[in-house]
Amino acid sequence: MKNIFNTSLRLCLCFILLLNNASAQDKPAKIDSLILRANRHGLFNGNVVVADNGKIIYKATIGFADASGKTFLTPQYRFHIGSIAKEFNAVAIMMLQEQGKLNLNDKINKYLPGLPPWANQISIQNLLQYTSGLPDVKWQTVKNDADNMADIKRITKLDFEPGTNYAYNNNNVFLQRRIVESITGMSFKQFVEQKILKPCGMNTAIVDPTDNDTLIARSYNNNRKQDALVYPISGWTCVTLGDFYKWTRVIANFSLISPAATRAILIPVGPNKQAGLGGGTMEGDKLITHIHDGTSLNYQALQVTNTAQGRTVILMTNNKNVSLYDFNSAIQNILDGKPYHEPKKAILDAYQKQLDTLSGKKIIAFYQKLKITNAYDFGFDDEATLNTIGYYLIGKQRIGDAIVVFEYNTALFPQSGNVFDSLAEAYYKQGNKPKALLNYKRLLQLDPTNQTAKDVIAELGK
Repeated sequence: MKNIFNTSLRLCLCFILLLNNASAQDKPAKIDSLILRANRHGLFNGNVVVADNGKIIYKATIGFADASGKTFLTPQYRFHIGSIAKEFNAVAIMMLQEQGKLNLNDKINKYLPGLPPWANQISIQNLLQYTSGLPDVKWQTVKNDADNMADIKRITKLDFEPGTNYAYNNNNVFLQRRIVESITGMSFKQFVEQKILKPCGMNTAIVDPTDNDTLIARSYNNNRKQDALVYPISGWTCVTLGDFYKWTRVIANFSLISPAATRAILIPVGPNKQAGLGGGTMEGDKLITHIHDGTSLNYQALQVTNTAQGRTVILMTNNKNVSLYDFNSAIQNILDGKPYHEPKKAILDAYQKQLDTLSGKKIIAFYQKLKITNAYDFGFDDEATLNTIGYYLIGKQRIGDAIVVFEYNTALFPQSGNVFDSLAEAYYKQGNKPKALLNYKRLLQLDPTNQTAKDVIAELGK
């Protein structure tokens, strides 16, 4: 009897192990299907890497390297990564601090003495946290670094007192890079390539690529119009998928800067704000999460790291279509064994000019037609599709048309508190308090904990 029991137990354990192994093998296949379908439907062109439990389980390069549609991408192609490239100047600043060459509380005029008097109010910390009060780069007129520095020197007044507010813009980044140059006597490009990329083994990454450089993925739109490669201000690191993954390990493992220095540029000053590394969380001296996205013209990049799960997802595209966060959500759900939604195009992005000419009722008719003719392309099973259009109409002061769209959305998604919230808000903006009250009450039925609904109902009930 004992032998029979032991044999049965071993068979049961083997069966469980086989199931777990099959499930683990199934995840890369599902991710691959997701990416292949997205590429076939024109939703994704670029690179993907997925690591789970500390191991890379999926890696893919798919699509074209430029607008010609003739040259296929390979893993050797380098991509611009938008704002994620700002991590290199943030890390450079922290490296110099840990070498004793600067202090984050130093005012920037200490290193950039040619700036106006307001420079003795702004600290390096303010630049890293986007709390300097500096206005943004004048992108329409700035052609190079010299132009931008000249513009900065012409600023007579900051937008707000440093440290009292937040404004995410590239003049903060520009001056960080100039401080690195002032302290080191090297160009920012030289510093990054020699002091960061080379020591980290990121041997194919390049700063500020030009048209003469090979293996640079060129960004383009859906009309096959290719974007310019050289940007008005310098300092943008371009990476392969392999080097991008190495960089996430450098940050997570504190290979260049200490946990304390990492914390200083990882944790934003508040919710829905950015720090030098984007954003994330730490527990003691351990990095737990790190999330950063970047967009530049038709380039888009996203990296999401969770060290507790040993998980990293990196997506890069040179033909921006769908938010990469939608792909990340789908991939995370696949890894967790949960149902997932396939990323879709946004109707507003694809047909904004046409929607501008249509009334609310005609927008609904247009939506219904697309649902028949383009069933796969757009998110018809997602309330956000029409909600986004509704809020766009509100922004255009077309409140009546927005109400028509929101009303239709409540019919499609009657169990969603969010759609009734949107409809109630639109009626409130229109001044129709009875209809606003009615829909806020419906929202509260669906979401009894919604404090906004409670507050507005109390206000309207007076």
